[in-house]
Amino acid sequence: MSHSSPSKQAKAPMLKLVDPVWGRIRSEAEEIAAGDPTLGGFIFGAVLNHESFEDALRHRLARRLGNIDISNDLIKQAIGDAQSAEPLMGERARADILATFERDPACHRYIDPFLYHKGFMGLQIYRVAHQLWKMKRKDFALHLQARCSSLFSIDIHPAARVGKGIMIDHAHSIVIGETAVVGDDVSMLHSVTLGGTGKDDDDRHPKIGDGVLIGAGASVLGNITIGGCSRIAAGSVVLMDVPKNRTVAGVPAKVVGYAGCSEPARTMDQNFSETE
Repeated sequence: MSHSSPSKQAKAPMLKLVDPVWGRIRSEAEEIAAGDPTLGGFIFGAVLNHESFEDALRHRLARRLGNIDISNDLIKQAIGDAQSAEPLMGERARADILATFERDPACHRYIDPFLYHKGFMGLQIYRVAHQLWKMKRKDFALHLQARCSSLFSIDIHPAARVGKGIMIDHAHSIVIGETAVVGDDVSMLHSVTLGGTGKDDDDRHPKIGDGVLIGAGASVLGNITIGGCSRIAAGSVVLMDVPKNRTVAGVPAKVVGYAGCSEPARTMDQNFSETE
């Protein structure tokens, strides 16, 4: 027998229409709580006790980031300040969830990245830190960067510019430097470095176009441009510009063919042949 009130029963379908990502996350959370009551407290605290996706994300990030140095409540307040200053932050987070669901074969629900994937969590911490950096709260932003690196082994400088619809699979040992730019709909695997060369403090990091696929262990170094919808093979070291829609591989990386499709970051196909 259901104990839901009529108003809550009517609200659920409307929520799915107004905010389909949040509506689906809540539905999946209810299934988890019903299927394993031992997780009830966790699921209600993370999802079901919150009215909106933004509220739940703020709570989730604060719980992960708070420590003896800065409390959960102060972290939560800073995240709220960032969300208020940048209303599109929630939209970008939703796009990251959809990207992970669509591209990661191990992701079977919308709620999985929100609860369990450190790539998604690291991205959202970066998004908060980036907004705080823009708000001249640079030390708080650097604190969040350091906490993210300690917790998840993901090190994204708050000044870097990262688009939406990003999927970072496994996400261990990701490094994205201060002047790096990452476009929309990019996919990267673990141990990717978008790094600088030398000690100059000017524009020194890569510019990654929309729809690029970066394989595990690849390093892209220097102020170079990776054309949209290109593929960088696992373990490659890229030191020169890459044209659009090409595949590069090797140390140092060279063009070995076309990207094989129009959107490699979505297909996640890392196989290539010299006949492409």
